[in-house]
Amino acid sequence: MNKKTWRIIGRFALLLLIQLLVLNHVFLGGYTFPMLYLLAILMLPTNMKRIPLLLIAFGTGLLVDVMNNMLGFHALACTVVAMMRILFADRILTRGEPTAIDRPSIYSVSPQYFISYMLILVASFYLIFFTVELFGFRSFGSVLLATIFSTVVTSLLAVLYQFIFLKKETI
Repeated sequence: MNKKTWRIIGRFALLLLIQLLVLNHVFLGGYTFPMLYLLAILMLPTNMKRIPLLLIAFGTGLLVDVMNNMLGFHALACTVVAMMRILFADRILTRGEPTAIDRPSIYSVSPQYFISYMLILVASFYLIFFTVELFGFRSFGSVLLATIFSTVVTSLLAVLYQFIFLKKETI
């Protein structure tokens, strides 16, 4: 394995540890559930093949589900986000150019493009996650509030993570 692969594995391990050991035990009211591990999926290389990307996202979600004693909600939401990432990464991050980005981040892409990419996918994750968790749209107001608050908190944590742990690259 090359250096790039080890960095991806290290990032996954760090984000999963932060999620499982810290963020799963943080209570921020009834509507906010930070899930920073999503950033690991969002920061995978844009030229990654579809099947490995979907398997990585599913496996990551399944691992979080097993550790949280859940019924596959994370696995489902992560897999759908990976599918959406395939559709949106080229349109938002590279704006249709045939360029591959090894590590999509706030430093490797223009900040406004990365933040819009992140907000769309994180909000989609939470909308799917909370809808499935509550088994439908019965309490759509609760789903919408939890989606908004959790998206904002997770996105702020993701940007903070990048400022702390990533080196600034030339844009």
